[in-house]
Amino acid sequence: MIPQLSLLVTLVALVDRLPGPPPPPKRGRGRPKAYPDRVFRKALVVMIVRRLHKVHELLTVLDQPTAEMAQLRALLVLPDGRFPTRRTWERRLAALPATLPTQIACLGRQLVATLQPWADCGRAVAIDSTVLRAKGGVWHKKDREAGNVPHTSIDTAAHWTKSGWHGWVYGWKLHLVTTVAGVWLPLAAALTPANEADNAVAALLLPQLPAEVRFVLGDQHDNAPNVRALCAQGDRILIASRHGGYPHTDDGVEVRRVFHKLRSAAIENFNQQFQSIFDAHGPVPTRGLGNTRRFALGAVFVYQLLLWQRHEHGLALRVGLKPALKAA
Repeated sequence: MIPQLSLLVTLVALVDRLPGPPPPPKRGRGRPKAYPDRVFRKALVVMIVRRLHKVHELLTVLDQPTAEMAQLRALLVLPDGRFPTRRTWERRLAALPATLPTQIACLGRQLVATLQPWADCGRAVAIDSTVLRAKGGVWHKKDREAGNVPHTSIDTAAHWTKSGWHGWVYGWKLHLVTTVAGVWLPLAAALTPANEADNAVAALLLPQLPAEVRFVLGDQHDNAPNVRALCAQGDRILIASRHGGYPHTDDGVEVRRVFHKLRSAAIENFNQQFQSIFDAHGPVPTRGLGNTRRFALGAVFVYQLLLWQRHEHGLALRVGLKPALKAA
């Protein structure tokens, strides 16, 4: 009898089928990598699904004498039997967040071809940022300017931003570009301290989008010359809220209102679903920019893999994602 693979094992196995980003034109100085990046992307999937945020937690769980852990260890071992040491795990997982935006964009392009989200609708995407609260205390402006850290729980890599809904928040911004019709599919992502300008990050995300995208739906923060210029270069139309007091009375306001409603329904619902699945409504479980990038971008990566897995099994792509991952 062939044992049935768990959802976690299935998601980890999908990493072997991922389209890899193009290799660098020339390898840098130093020793060549003994283990490919996909080994550590697989480990990241285990960490995100099982809520493990430290290397020793990952290795302790993998060492458990269960059939599922035996299957996972087999997927992390190279064909010649080599398995990374603890120091290698620490070093390579610390370096992994730098490669995740490229991997997310690469997988996003593949999923567009696989899921066909624009088969019966316009090729539009929504761009937005959602605020994630930092773990621990907050670093007030007067203390930051004085270089005084009043408590060890404060994550000094985070920063302040003002949200129209939540007010002042100390933490991070998760910047996302998603499809707006059919399935909510993340196509590009980045995580920054909360004070990073949305239009500056949008300039980094737009070049990563699939060539099929024709409409970019944004808010006032994206209505900036650099974002408009990038959209024009890619033969795309930026539709964003205008600055100034409401109600607007200029030509095109009714059209923008329709697109704004479409964007809000997509990105707001996706943000709520995403934060609910990965327990991100409260403070993030990590400290530091690198660790928080690994958590947040790793969660986006796992979300993409889950959509892929559910598509291959003929399951709903909007319903049942949270209980499926909770049970994995």
